[in-house]
Formats: sequence, C-alpha cells, structure tokens
Amino acid sequence: MNDEALLRYSRQIMLESIDIVGQERLLASRALVVGAGGLGSPVALYLAAAGVGHLTLADADAVELSNLQRQIAHGMADLGRNKADSAREAALALNPGCEIAVLDEHLDGAAMEAAVAAADLVLDCTDRFSSRYAINAACRRAGVPLVSGAAIRFSGQLAVFDPRDTECPCYACLYPPDGSGDEALSCAESGVVAPLVGLIGSFQALEAIKLLSGAGTPHRGLSTFDGLSGQWRHFRVPRDPACPVCAAS
Repeated sequence: MNDEALLRYSRQIMLESIDIVGQERLLASRALVVGAGGLGSPVALYLAAAGVGHLTLADADAVELSNLQRQIAHGMADLGRNKADSAREAALALNPGCEIAVLDEHLDGAAMEAAVAAADLVLDCTDRFSSRYAINAACRRAGVPLVSGAAIRFSGQLAVFDPRDTECPCYACLYPPDGSGDEALSCAESGVVAPLVGLIGSFQALEAIKLLSGAGTPHRGLSTFDGLSGQWRHFRVPRDPACPVCAAS
C-alpha cells in the first residue's frame, strides 16, 4: 500500500483484528455481488469504500422510479440505466482504486458457474427464490462462501453459508425447494420500508469484510430482524442430511 491507501484505510488498519495484513487481503480479494438493487446498493458501496479490490456487480434490470425509495446507489439521472452499471459508477465515485466489472445479464447456467468460480466470496442480494437456489448451488459446487440477505415489508434476515466448513448448512438446508412461486415474496408485490435494505445490506457487507480479511468469527445460523419492534432474533440452523444440494458433499 502507498501513503494514500494507508490514509484512506487507516480507520480499518488501526483495528487489531484487521491491521495491515487484513487490509491487504481485502485489496487482493474478489467479491461477486448478485443484484444491484436495495441490498446490492449498500453492499457495493461499502465493499468498495472498505477497499475490496475487485468487485463484480451482476444485474440485468434497469433503474426505475420506484427503485429510488431505497436503492441508494442510483439517482434520478440513472433512470432507464442498467443497475449494475449505475452502481459501478456510484462505487467508483467513492473509491476509484477499486476494480469493478459489470455483468448486465441474468446469471444462470455456465455464466453463473464462471462468475462464482472467479470469486473469493459471493453476496446474494436478489429477491427471487429461484435466483437464491441457483446461487447457492453454484457456491456449493465451487466451494465459495455465500453471504445471503433478504428484506421484505419490515422484516429482514441474514445467513452465511460456507462450503469450506463441513458442518455449515447451505441455503437449501434452511429453505428446502418446494416449488413455491417467487412473486409472493417480492418487494413489488409486498412492499418494503426503505432503511431496512440498508440495514441488511450493511450487515452483509460487514460479514463479507470479516470473511475476506480474516477478522472475527463468521456469522453462524440465521439472524432475523423485525423492524416494527426493533428486535433481532438468532436461530441455529443444522445441516440437513437429506439436503438435495449439499448432502452428497
């Protein structure tokens, strides 16, 4: 790191659990952020600001007026623009030293496998069960840690799934595939209060920074937040021996 980088990241470097070694790990890390909307906005901004050296932002959607209530990486000038491209510009405005690639497509199949395999960590910032299952399966196959977040109405949740830990469950252990539709739990159908996605997205970014830098202990189990009461709850999640995704491994 040069003098400018040492100054930029000084507040993290002074933390004993990160220090220069942890900051250098962040600078060398590659994170894939799938979804550049409500959750992906704070994730992308905080990871870039914190010095994660290589980000890939994936999103096929365009910015709409209804997004601006909560998707803080985008502004009025970005209406009609691809979300990943817009979020990239916002993140680079915070930290031009961060390398940020854009995938303006819906990741699936070979594209999903390649993007996940190229990352040190994946953050699921999507709002569809079908996307979450696909991301989870790709992460299990590639052995890449997954930080999963969700937010709807006044309720949010976070879980970390690390295939490198033999006792860690996967997303399908927590929510076994049952063929239920995606639309029932979308923000477009159910609504979401604006700061909730910032809170959960920031939690995701924190866990990513811990995993990539080696600081602290990775989150275990499932944490849920009730915005109406202001209460957090934590649940232990065992690995499902009959899970269709991770049981074989």
